[in-house]
Amino acid sequence: MSFTYDDVGATREQGHCPPGFRPMHVRTRLGEGEPVFQRAVEAVLTWEMHREMGVGIDAGAERAAPGVDVTVTLAGVIKAPCRVVWTLDEPRRAGWAYGTLPGHPESGEEAFVVDRTGDGTVWLTVTAFSRPAKWYAKAGGPAARAFQHAYARRCGTVLRRLSGGDEED
Repeated sequence: MSFTYDDVGATREQGHCPPGFRPMHVRTRLGEGEPVFQRAVEAVLTWEMHREMGVGIDAGAERAAPGVDVTVTLAGVIKAPCRVVWTLDEPRRAGWAYGTLPGHPESGEEAFVVDRTGDGTVWLTVTAFSRPAKWYAKAGGPAARAFQHAYARRCGTVLRRLSGGDEED
């Protein structure tokens, strides 16, 4: 199966959004310190964050890796097939991105990156570029876009809890 867009891997470039797509950038503070960072990284790389959000995850591997196919199921009805396009595993940054495959309601790419800044603060950054691919995503208009942003914010809330980070935003 081929990707439903041309700029595969473009979420690696901070701030890049291909023409005709809508960008998204949501950053959430998780907490501080190496233990929070390590727990957050593990939850992101093993799909635990997504599963804890209540979405179905059917992945071809236990950890995110380039080429791994993943189907995200929302509300038991909407199936969103994707493929991991890149991963990142550095001492202070780790994460991955997936791109959409035929059948996904959107076309584009979404990345989930955990980083620990110089002062020890741990962040989750969810970046994406997308455009509607299915009729119901097009019909949803602004509501579909709001859902995507709410999903990204919820990723941060769930990951903060899983990593033992801050209690508040």
